[in-house]
Amino acid sequence: MEDKQIVELFWQRDEAAVSETEMKYGWFCYSISDHILHNREDAEECVNDTLLTAWNTIPPQKPELFSAFLGKITRRLSLKKLRKLSADKRGGGKPNLAFDELDECISSGQSIDEQLEAGELTRIIDDFLGTLKLSERRVFLRRYWYYDSISEISKRFGFSEGKTKMMLMRTRDKLRVCLSEEDIWV
Repeated sequence: MEDKQIVELFWQRDEAAVSETEMKYGWFCYSISDHILHNREDAEECVNDTLLTAWNTIPPQKPELFSAFLGKITRRLSLKKLRKLSADKRGGGKPNLAFDELDECISSGQSIDEQLEAGELTRIIDDFLGTLKLSERRVFLRRYWYYDSISEISKRFGFSEGKTKMMLMRTRDKLRVCLSEEDIWV
């Protein structure tokens, strides 16, 4: 079923919208959540929460790119759950290396996620991504949006792990320069 048809089912308040969404995008959402949480049950819970959130927000929202809409919801819910789990366990969970890598570029009292939600950082990073070569942009997004591991990214693009790490390091360095020019990084 096409995305526009699924969104229309949401607008009609037809419960088939949820099952169609789960069939088409369940694995996509699960993959995002699992890369963040590293726990099958928590990832499945986030996928269910994503479906519920989609049900509760469509209407009034009418997403143009349905997959990105679902991915953003899943990512936000997964990061929220990760923060809660980390607080509950007082940091006993696995550290998120992707966040640690980006922390080198962004220095302020807010977390990266809080800054992204603030909007200005999102605009700056969007503009920055537009300056990158397609391969650099794709690798960057796979690491810092989808939280793919270095080995997963290497396999996906046919690069060695060393090349992938170097590409990410150089892209972070470019981002650091960009952010310092915008007075975001100190």
